[in-house]
Amino acid sequence: MAQHLELGLDTFGDVTMDATGERVAQPQVIRNVIAEAVLADEVGVDFIGLGEHHRDDFAITAPEVVLAAIAGQTKNIHLGSAVTVLSSDDPIRVFQRFATLDAASNGRAEVILGRGSFTESFPLFGFELSQYEELFEQKLDLFTELLKEQPVSWSGTTRAPLVNKQVYPTTESGSLKTWIGVGGSPESVVRAARHGLPLMLAIIGGEPTRFAPYIDLYHRALSQLEMPDLPIGVHSPGHIAETDAQAAEEYWQHHKVMRDRIGAERGWGPTTHAEFDSEIAHGSLYLGSPETVARKIAKTAKALGIARFDLKYSAGTLPHETMMRGIELYGTTVIPMVRDLLA
Repeated sequence: MAQHLELGLDTFGDVTMDATGERVAQPQVIRNVIAEAVLADEVGVDFIGLGEHHRDDFAITAPEVVLAAIAGQTKNIHLGSAVTVLSSDDPIRVFQRFATLDAASNGRAEVILGRGSFTESFPLFGFELSQYEELFEQKLDLFTELLKEQPVSWSGTTRAPLVNKQVYPTTESGSLKTWIGVGGSPESVVRAARHGLPLMLAIIGGEPTRFAPYIDLYHRALSQLEMPDLPIGVHSPGHIAETDAQAAEEYWQHHKVMRDRIGAERGWGPTTHAEFDSEIAHGSLYLGSPETVARKIAKTAKALGIARFDLKYSAGTLPHETMMRGIELYGTTVIPMVRDLLA
């Protein structure tokens, strides 16, 4: 039987450079993201995910607002976050915003919940980093109750209790598709299974098959909890151009700027071209011609048995026009090739 695989795109609204090398203003970056999503819909991409960040180098702080603008200009593409930082948000408001997006888009909304790879939202919204684990666990527990779309009674230590409260709006389908975004800890994998939610793995470096033990753990946890099998997705970076050489040339300088900036914050040394080449050849960078990228996606999908693959197509200052061409190639050429390879 052919493997069914949804193929999506993700972006964090990275602040880019224009053709003259000048920094693009954040409002224009947001408008460019909307245009990118509209193109993705036109060329048959299944999903667009927008990440939430609160930093100078990313423009999107409120994904669901941008997704609502996209909803009004698209017809088929599913719309979600990548990710929503639940730890520093209110679960009720998150549910309400995405249920509203679901209504506006005729049932196309999804949400990926996570703790985020940055922590700027914690002091910004008045949360203590010392409660990092407690905040996420309790807010996720409440959110899963909200997904039942029934009156909720809940109590914890991070917010006031709820007693038989109905949260509005409800969705037409009675279910808001919700994933848990995981960076690679066994505890997070088991947490997703315990809450009965699909798993989205952020595989941003190294050989993708090294995540196979996490997928096995997820399946075993679901089985032990007597829950049905649930979808597993993968999010990884990449870029597509007409040839492998062109894709690498277009991507490298912008990737290096982003990687070295974030790496300096985290105590990493500067990246090298040898590391870059290794990630393309053996790791989790899906970069090259349409055929090269399609073959690599299909290989990962077969090896891990996933139901969704999302390509993180933005990379630091990579220009909007370059990303638009990559999106076009992804939808018109890569996706059909992947479908053929998995048939």
